Amino acid sequence: MTELSQDVELGPVGQEVVYENDRVRVWHIRLEPGERQPLHRHDHPYLVVAIQGAKNVVQTVDGTRIDADEPTGGVVYRDPGAVHLLTNVGDTTYLARLVELK
Repeated sequence: MTELSQDVELGPVGQEVVYENDRVRVWHIRLEPGERQPLHRHDHPYLVVAIQGAKNVVQTVDGTRIDADEPTGGVVYRDPGAVHLLTNVGDTTYLARLVELK
């Protein structure tokens, strides 16, 4: 993957906002095996709660590949600013809630 140019359109953080108020936004994420979430950016710090875990790979715009095995029930915190793709490279459906902290 090459550097992000100004004309690249970024996708949403997840497929659907399931809750939002002035402090948080909660996204639903579902990736079938082999499915990829489009290139997107996180503008807020966030938590990811794996409802159904999977073996995922994060690929950043600078080409960095990060193995992101997310077990069922696992929770991770991430700082904002990342622009990346998320791909389910496992053989199970990945379901998660991503909680953006505004």
